[in-house]
Amino acid sequence: MKFDVAAYIWPSYHYEPRAEHFWPEGDGEWYTVRRGKPRFPGHDMPRIPLLGKQDEADPEVMRQHVELAIAHGVNVFIVDWYWYGNAPCFERQLNEGLIPALEGTDCKFYLMWANHDVTNLWDMHNDTDNGKVLWKGGVTREILDPMFERIVKKYFSLNSYYRVNDKPLFSIYEYRTLVAAMGGIEQAAEALSEMRNICSRAGEPGLELQTIAIRARQPWYTDDDIKALGFDSATSYQYCHDSGSSGDYVEWADKAIRKWNDHEKLFGVFYPHVSVGWDNTHRNPSAGLESVVLNATPSAFEACLWRARRWLEARPQQAPLVTINSWNEWTEGSYLLPDMRWGYEYLRAVRNVFV
Repeated sequence: MKFDVAAYIWPSYHYEPRAEHFWPEGDGEWYTVRRGKPRFPGHDMPRIPLLGKQDEADPEVMRQHVELAIAHGVNVFIVDWYWYGNAPCFERQLNEGLIPALEGTDCKFYLMWANHDVTNLWDMHNDTDNGKVLWKGGVTREILDPMFERIVKKYFSLNSYYRVNDKPLFSIYEYRTLVAAMGGIEQAAEALSEMRNICSRAGEPGLELQTIAIRARQPWYTDDDIKALGFDSATSYQYCHDSGSSGDYVEWADKAIRKWNDHEKLFGVFYPHVSVGWDNTHRNPSAGLESVVLNATPSAFEACLWRARRWLEARPQQAPLVTINSWNEWTEGSYLLPDMRWGYEYLRAVRNVFV
């Protein structure tokens, strides 16, 4: 059985003019990574990338990453994609780096619209006004329709865009935000239906609409409400959405994995997810042990990958897709890229299970 192993990309490790006030040194969130310091005895900090603090909008850098991924069984990238103030944000990594790097390979990508609000979390200088919204993630129909038409024209036509049953896959991070911005469940369902229509008018055979299964943040929507939105599938983005932001890795991961059956019951199709770890202290000057998952190791991660593989083998009727957080979330302590502590061991864990 051939598997599609998809790793999320957080596309912030390049110069982004709109985020210069967060990261003023000209190379994106490497600014924050450089300032990582241990907060308690035994804290795995700083995180030091083995390949260096690379410019991920450079196609040569991303070609190195693509080749590294393919060699270890990762054959899909899920790109966190942003739209704020009716304009794209963080697209240089995708447009200038990843897409050219994928040419001539069997590696694919798809987009996850990260439609969350931006607060001052990305500004690691201080904790004042914590939670203050700087950019709104929700959009109206007047913005959504042309925004999605641009996505269809710019990305779905590429040979490197990932498809399920020949339909381009498009993921939406927060259905809660979509519903609120549209004005309710019925209006959001109509907006998603129009997205399918846009694909049809562009000559696509359909659209595979995916969402992220985050239940804890959305308790006021009933199961019937969520089903009425009409998503084709769901996956997870990070174990912390089901298990919280602290604890021992083995217990933390097991708690999240035990939610897979609930997610499948709600969404019909659930693609299993595995997270490398969690450490959100980089971005929070006052955060400590309550924001860190301890004892994350490549062997424990590999055990979770085996559970994901067994889930897929038991469901041959669905695409053989597993998602991983992540390729490069350095500031959240969850990345496959090699570092100075574990070397290539996390990538080898993927290869051990899926190659």
